[in-house]
Amino acid sequence: MRLLVLTTLFPNAARPDHGVFVEARLRALVARGGVEARVLAPVPWFASRHPRWGTWAEWARVPPRELRHGIEVRHPRYLHLPRVGMRAQPFLLAAAALRAATAWRREGFAFDAIDAHFLYPDGVAAWLVARRLGVPFAVTGRGTDLNLYPAMPWPRRWMSRAVRDADAPVTVCEALRPPLLALGADARRVRVLRNGVDLERFRPLARDELRARMGIAGPTLASVGHLVARKGHDIAIAALGALPGWTLLVAGDGPERGELERQAVAQGLGGRVRFLGRLALEDLARVYNAADILVLASDREGRANVLLESMACGTPVVATRIWGTPEVVSSPAAGLLVVRDARAIADGVRALAAAPPPRDATRRHAEAFSWDATAAGLEAMFRAVAPPRRGDAAG
Repeated sequence: MRLLVLTTLFPNAARPDHGVFVEARLRALVARGGVEARVLAPVPWFASRHPRWGTWAEWARVPPRELRHGIEVRHPRYLHLPRVGMRAQPFLLAAAALRAATAWRREGFAFDAIDAHFLYPDGVAAWLVARRLGVPFAVTGRGTDLNLYPAMPWPRRWMSRAVRDADAPVTVCEALRPPLLALGADARRVRVLRNGVDLERFRPLARDELRARMGIAGPTLASVGHLVARKGHDIAIAALGALPGWTLLVAGDGPERGELERQAVAQGLGGRVRFLGRLALEDLARVYNAADILVLASDREGRANVLLESMACGTPVVATRIWGTPEVVSSPAAGLLVVRDARAIADGVRALAAAPPPRDATRRHAEAFSWDATAAGLEAMFRAVAPPRRGDAAG
C-alpha cells in the first residue's frame, strides 16, 4: 500500500521539533512493513531568512525536499495571510498540495490514500485534493481543531463537509469523539487512535547527576509547552508562590515569554523560575528527568504528548482535568488530576510529593502507550478504506 501524508504538522531541517508526533506515528506504521509512505508538508511562503523575522524566517529556511528516516518529504510553498487569511487558507494549501501530489503521481508514486492531520485547514485541504484525485482519505482531529474551531462558523462549515466525506475520521482520544460526531462524521467510520510515546528517547536517567549538571537543588517542577496563554504556564508560576523551596523549569518558547518573565519577577519568584527556551527532544528528556513533577495547566488539549513523555521518564504529573487528559493520567502511578487553578495545582504538588509513586511504576504506566497498537490500528484502517492498487498507472 502507498500512502500520501498531507500535513503542515511535520518536522523539518529548520524546525526539527515541529509535529514530531505525526512523524512518530508514521514511522511506527512504516516499520510494520507493507506500507510505503511519502509526505507533503507544505510551509508558508516567505522571502527573508533573516532571524529578525522569527518563525517566518524559519519557514523560509525549510528545504524544498528532505529525506527523514528513509521517508521522502516535500515542502511545497503556499501563500499564508496572517490574521486575515483564515478563510482562504484551506484553498491556498490545497492548491499547493494538489500540484505537488499530481507531480508525484506523474513520477510514478500512485498513492492509494491520503492521511491528513488537523481538521482545519489541513483536513479541508486534504478533502479537496482527495476529491480531485479520486482517492480515499483519513483525517485525524488532534485538539484545538475539535475543541475550539467548531465555534467559528466558517471553519465549522468546511470541517463539517470534510468529515462527512472522510473515509476514516480519526481522533486521538475518546473525549474528542463527540465533537467530531457533532460535525457530522459517520459514527460507524470514526476511530480513536491515540498518540504514543517514544520509549527509547524518553526514559529514566540518573536524576541526581542531571540536577548537578544543571545546577538544580531541591524539589523541582517542570512546565513544558509553547508559551501561549492556553498552556497555563502563568498558573504554574502562580502555584510556585505557594510552594516554598521549589524550583520551576519552563521549557518552551512563544509570544507569552516576556509576560511570564515579568510575572515571575513581580511575584518575587525570579530566582526560582528558570526559562529554558525551546529545547531539542534529547534536552527535553533531561528536563523531565530532572523534575520531581510535571505540571500541565492547559485549558484545552487533545491528548498532550508532554504527559506521556514525562511519565516515560519516570516523572509523574499534576494536570488539569480536561478533554483527553484523564485518559492518560488514569492511575495513581501517573499522577493527579486537578481543576485549573493555582491553589489546586499547588495542593496537588504537595499531595503527590508527600506520597510519590515509584519511578518504575510511572514508567510502566507509560509503557502501555507505545506506538505499536496505534500503528496496527492505522494499518487495518487504511487497508479497509483503500482499494487494491492496480499498478502504478493511476493519475
